[in-house]
Amino acid sequence: MPGPMGGGRNMQFDPNQKMDLKALAKLAGFAKSFLPAIIIVVLCSLLSTVPSIIGPRKISDLMNIITSGVASESGVDMNAFRSSCAFLLVLYAAGALIGYIQQWVMVSTTQGVARKLRTSLNDKLNRLALRFFDSSTRGDILSRFTNDVDTISQALSQTIATLLSAILLFVGVIFMMFSVNVTLSLACVGCSLIGFIMMFTLSNRAQKYFRKRQSNLGEINGHIEEVFTNHHVVKSFNGENNAIDVFNKKNEELYSNSVKANLIMGVSRPLMALSGHLAYAAIFIIGIGMILNGSHSMDYGTIISFTIYSRLFSQPLGSFAQSMTSILQASAASGRVFEILEEEEMEDESDKQIIVTDCKGNVSFNSVRFGYDPDREIIHGFTGDFRSGQKVAIVGPTGAGKTTIVNLLMRFYEVNSGSITIDGVNIKDMKRENVRDLFDMILQDTWLFEGTIRENLVYNQENVSDERLNEVCRAVGLRHFIKSLPKGYDTMLDDSLSLSEGQKQQLTIARAMIKDSPLLILDEATSSVDTRTELIIQKAMDDLTKDRTSFIIAHRLSTIKNADIIMVLNNGDIIETGKHEELLAKQGFYAELYNSQFEVIS
Repeated sequence: MPGPMGGGRNMQFDPNQKMDLKALAKLAGFAKSFLPAIIIVVLCSLLSTVPSIIGPRKISDLMNIITSGVASESGVDMNAFRSSCAFLLVLYAAGALIGYIQQWVMVSTTQGVARKLRTSLNDKLNRLALRFFDSSTRGDILSRFTNDVDTISQALSQTIATLLSAILLFVGVIFMMFSVNVTLSLACVGCSLIGFIMMFTLSNRAQKYFRKRQSNLGEINGHIEEVFTNHHVVKSFNGENNAIDVFNKKNEELYSNSVKANLIMGVSRPLMALSGHLAYAAIFIIGIGMILNGSHSMDYGTIISFTIYSRLFSQPLGSFAQSMTSILQASAASGRVFEILEEEEMEDESDKQIIVTDCKGNVSFNSVRFGYDPDREIIHGFTGDFRSGQKVAIVGPTGAGKTTIVNLLMRFYEVNSGSITIDGVNIKDMKRENVRDLFDMILQDTWLFEGTIRENLVYNQENVSDERLNEVCRAVGLRHFIKSLPKGYDTMLDDSLSLSEGQKQQLTIARAMIKDSPLLILDEATSSVDTRTELIIQKAMDDLTKDRTSFIIAHRLSTIKNADIIMVLNNGDIIETGKHEELLAKQGFYAELYNSQFEVIS
């Protein structure tokens, strides 16, 4: 049902806010069911770093075997040489195998988290009140389902294993370096820390642009969805240029923030490379100097091992930079996802057991007050009693509260005060699904999904026979059209089948007739069909409304002449009630509305 007028829901973040540690903590709590897999990843990360940590030391030993053998008359000790080579081969092969296992488990885990997030979002949206959707842009909600969840998934896959391995490698390499030579270790660490400090500074500056980028993605998705859903309106008003201008502005903002975020974080890599090159230079200058000065604690094997350790030391720092980028993105995306997951849900109704069976259709509004905004009441003490089988027309100018009455009747929104009863039972005492099961609803806006005609007609209904389908489709004037299709009711509704707006409306009317509920809501259901089809449908609607209470939101007053009671609303109040002839005779507000539809403007 349409909701209150107004702009889209403001679900954006403060772009100047730093890393959202609370959002990351919530993500960690959300993923706790995957703890066993994460423990396996941690163990694999520990084992996979062992070859990188002890490998250079063995290469140093291998280098010393070669240099000492070249310098001696007996030559290279081939047994020691082969033993060292075999050890290194097995060591690195085992590391590669463990690394593969780690990646396999990590991918399965991160995709599992993403699947759980999407499932939780989908379940959550089904538990949210219509108010949330009326005040949110569909594109932004879709962006959280797709872009933000994908961002979290990619960040987890690129961060957890990489960051764990980097931390373990970082600690192990420092330990091995200082156990070999303190002087070279200090030179290596000093050069590398310069890049690390710069990287940390840059990550803080980049965070606000990552958050802006995630918000921009939601905005641009909302704009695209809005424009292409209503492209016929855009074209009819020649609004293409304006739509393009808005898109270009949002696209430019997305481009600008993406470039700024990635450029700032992109600088970290060359900075780390520079610090690594400085470390290489320092190792060779200091190491060769120590050898030339006759230091017994320095040899060529040590210089070679430190060169490798230097690369390994800068490698985790580079991984920190990459992981920090991913964590910043995951922080921004997690905040957006958990904002939906923490939205206030509709009241839990699992304890409600009252069900109206054999519904007669007596409906009463008792001093109902309501406002979409708590500070602005639009329904002021609405009261009315409607008997079973009555055809009730609700008329009034735009904004009078016609659709709001239906929203309250269907419990899409809850009344602020007062009550609505069906057969004497307060609808608040019933589950929402039980209330809505009592109604057929036919809206002015059609809704069909990609599937067969049969699936669209019997939506959420079971055991509907072809005979029933034929009966209903014949009543609404669809039978001939469906017979002309190659697969009849099993024809797919997709882009290959072009349906007119009238045919779409006929399908939605047939869907409601198949449901065959005791109460009926019509919102100008024949507005999209031609005159001949309207007569066919009107006859079907007359049959449909027999012996059931019907609420008809009427825009064309000529269609509700035979209503049992007409309620005239204005500014949320009933200002007139009666039959068509009675209201015309009063020469009041209804007569003015009715006559205005037949005035000829000269």
